[in-house]
Amino acid sequence: MGKFVSSIEEFFTYCEENEVGFVDFRFTDLKGMWHHVSYRMSAVSAGMLEAGLPFDGSSIEAWQPINKSDMILKPDIDTAFLDPFTADSTVIVICDVYDIYKNDLYEKCPRSIAKKTLKYLAESGVGDEAFFGPENEFFVFEDVKIKLGVNESYYRVDSVDGEWNDDKEMEFGNMGHRARTKGGYFPVMPIDSGVDLRAEMMQVLEDVGLEVMLGHHEVAQGQHEIGVKFGTLVEAADNVQKLKYVIKMVAHMNGKSATFMPKPLYGDNGNGMHVHQSIWKDGKNLFYTKGAYGNLSEMALHYLGGIFKHSLAVASFTNPVTNSYKRLIPGFEAPSILTYSSQNRSASCRIPYGAGEMAVRIETRFPDSASCPYLCFAVLMLAGLDGIKNKYVPVGPMDEDLYELSLDEIRERKIPQMPHTLREAVEGLIADNAFLSPVMTPEFIDTYQHYQFERQVWPDEARPTPFEMRSTYSC
Repeated sequence: MGKFVSSIEEFFTYCEENEVGFVDFRFTDLKGMWHHVSYRMSAVSAGMLEAGLPFDGSSIEAWQPINKSDMILKPDIDTAFLDPFTADSTVIVICDVYDIYKNDLYEKCPRSIAKKTLKYLAESGVGDEAFFGPENEFFVFEDVKIKLGVNESYYRVDSVDGEWNDDKEMEFGNMGHRARTKGGYFPVMPIDSGVDLRAEMMQVLEDVGLEVMLGHHEVAQGQHEIGVKFGTLVEAADNVQKLKYVIKMVAHMNGKSATFMPKPLYGDNGNGMHVHQSIWKDGKNLFYTKGAYGNLSEMALHYLGGIFKHSLAVASFTNPVTNSYKRLIPGFEAPSILTYSSQNRSASCRIPYGAGEMAVRIETRFPDSASCPYLCFAVLMLAGLDGIKNKYVPVGPMDEDLYELSLDEIRERKIPQMPHTLREAVEGLIADNAFLSPVMTPEFIDTYQHYQFERQVWPDEARPTPFEMRSTYSC
């Protein structure tokens, strides 16, 4: 698995061998959404790939004003792969965004920010490489309905997995085998009805260059996970974009709908994106100290201490939608208590079991896949590097089942927690963002916090919900 081309010359050879008719150039916005523009292969030249492609930056939310809208897409040829879903042979190339007005990588381009974060790591002298291993969970539904109006709002999702279908009349009979609420972890068929769909997803993921490790049904009804191999910071974020694209498209082509939304079902587990992290230098894992708790080094603890110290600001990127905080509640295996523990999945940071240097890492368990992966990974690293610089020490270790603690016990023991709302997180970013300044500009921070309030916080806070109508209408 990995790269298909390593140079412009190889790119054209690859396209010729695969009879490519179109080149699809893709870039990522603040939300983490892919955008694209397709060129005929005959219109693409080596000079174009080197110089970049012009596009309108004012048409992307929270980017450029109309009077300074011209921007450049800079293709990263190493990322080229064949689109497995197009009718005509198409090669996809991931791009960075270049600012012609400042003659630099664009300060609001998430992928450019991730690249600058890696550069900052090297310049800091702390390490020369960082590895990230995200675990993206997702749901598969057969039907999705959404209504958002002045006088009504509702949603309805349906899954053959859902126990609410126990008495439903079905064309070929209702077989009754379902995972049940919080009962879907690792069952075999017929309870796990997604085996063939996941297998197809895994095969297509390998076709686009990812090294697939495993796939399984997750805890919730209709929930799944496919694990791919870790990578460097930018590579891992690229892989998340490719993974989400493939999973959504394979589901779509099978008449189903896949979502990475953190909490689509009430009363069942939500989707997380656990992020494994380690920093290396000269081929040595700097997070490893033999014989220490979990074999975790002092540097790793300081790194984690930085993430916890800046947890509010960090959460505004790692958990960037209002729905994120409906997942981060007790009882659904979504850790929100800011401590660490070896092998203990109830802590917001787990030290996975690993016998040697190659395997030791930290696993932050609170992020979710609504985040832009480039920004999520960059902010985790920037907070961690600030923790190393200032020698912040996290609370812990705590090996008990933290899900059993009451809110009063958490407060009495002064154990820090994740923010409870997106508003709290974004307000935390406004108050605490100096640790991001080596990479993120004040203009980017200002744009991001306004974007979060205007597109997420205020629209959510202004809308009555069905629960409010039921609980309050007769007051």
